[in-house]
Amino acid sequence: MTETSRESFIFTARVLGALFYYPPDSEPATPLIAAFTQGAWATQWPLPSHALAPLMAGFTAHCEEPLAASWQRLLIGPLALPAPPWGSVWLDKESVLFGDSTLALRQWMRDNDIAFQRQQDEPEDHFGALLLMAAWLAEQGNIPACDQLLAWHLLPWSGRFLHVFSEEARHPFWHALGQLAQLTLVDWQSRLLVPVAQKSLFR
Repeated sequence: MTETSRESFIFTARVLGALFYYPPDSEPATPLIAAFTQGAWATQWPLPSHALAPLMAGFTAHCEEPLAASWQRLLIGPLALPAPPWGSVWLDKESVLFGDSTLALRQWMRDNDIAFQRQQDEPEDHFGALLLMAAWLAEQGNIPACDQLLAWHLLPWSGRFLHVFSEEARHPFWHALGQLAQLTLVDWQSRLLVPVAQKSLFR
């Protein structure tokens, strides 16, 4: 990565990670929600304006369902989640939490002396947490580990997750965010020097 691309990556990974990981009314997410709903984000996002323009209306559209309630419905429960944000649900034949892919991620973290502090007690392979971890690794200058995290533990399943998340969101904000994340991760993958692992998906 050049310094400019590294800063852009850190920025986008942190923003997307926080919005998927933290509740909309939390301290990390509140200012980001405001930026998106007010349209202030597009000029700072490192993608072509023509790609971002179709998403603008979704972020500002009114919806009867409150943003926090829809986040809870999509990412927490208690009802079955339409697009669970944990990698092993997509990569494990039984679609379980803490599957083999989670254990592989843990081993990779141990091998690379990565002790990433999560805010919530849940598997390490949460989509938002992995984005925040990738941003942290890039910020530390550990680009090889960041590339491996993306290529081996995130990108193999994230495209399918984001597609289903967007399709099942039933809320314009989250539908648009899922599409923005898809576009952004495709852009990351196009610049990645490490080949993305080919893994079977079971959802």
